[in-house]
Amino acid sequence: MKLFQVRKGQFVFYKNELHKVYSVKPMFKKSVHLYRLKDMQQILTSANQIHLYRPKHMDSFIFYGHRYTIDKDKMPEKGDYILITKPAPDFLDHYSLNAIEKVDTIEDGNVVTTRDNGVKHSEYVTLVQGKLEGSQDIAYYDLNLVSEDQLKADESPALLQADDIPLKPVVGDIYLDIETGMKAMIVAMTDNEVIFGHGAHLLAGDLIDEDRYKLIYRVEEDL
Repeated sequence: MKLFQVRKGQFVFYKNELHKVYSVKPMFKKSVHLYRLKDMQQILTSANQIHLYRPKHMDSFIFYGHRYTIDKDKMPEKGDYILITKPAPDFLDHYSLNAIEKVDTIEDGNVVTTRDNGVKHSEYVTLVQGKLEGSQDIAYYDLNLVSEDQLKADESPALLQADDIPLKPVVGDIYLDIETGMKAMIVAMTDNEVIFGHGAHLLAGDLIDEDRYKLIYRVEEDL
């Protein structure tokens, strides 16, 4: 894959595991910044080391310690996650290709997410928790290369406690939203979400996007 074909949001395989591109910086030798979907591990690599994948109906993958299956026919409910595959945001909305967001309200198939983004029904597919019958596992490029022990470990939230995952967000961290200019502190967390003091809910992986969020205070540095 040539560099000009790589863009933010694409799903790719790197070292046999599913990743997502969160930044491309052509001026650097390792110009493609990825995060591994199963645990948000950050990776720096080059375009010739990755393989593009376009997610489709009934694909199943691991996101932040939990298994999900894409179901384009299911209407989401409050609390479900959606994958935005055909982004066409309005002026006040902020989302991009393959963003994963949590549903807050639904009206006629159109949703408002917990990040206050309005997403039209034509722009997203629903993520159903678990592996559905007849689904295709895309967590790995070649499933035959993955041991039974790794398969079990990868689908456990305990994986997220690993010490080698850099800059895991914690309560008390303060981030700057570059697009809005707003600074906010993390006041609570769930398995895969962070909640800011002004009420915004974000997926932990969203904070990796250095073009959108900047860490300005790290509480652990004072411990």
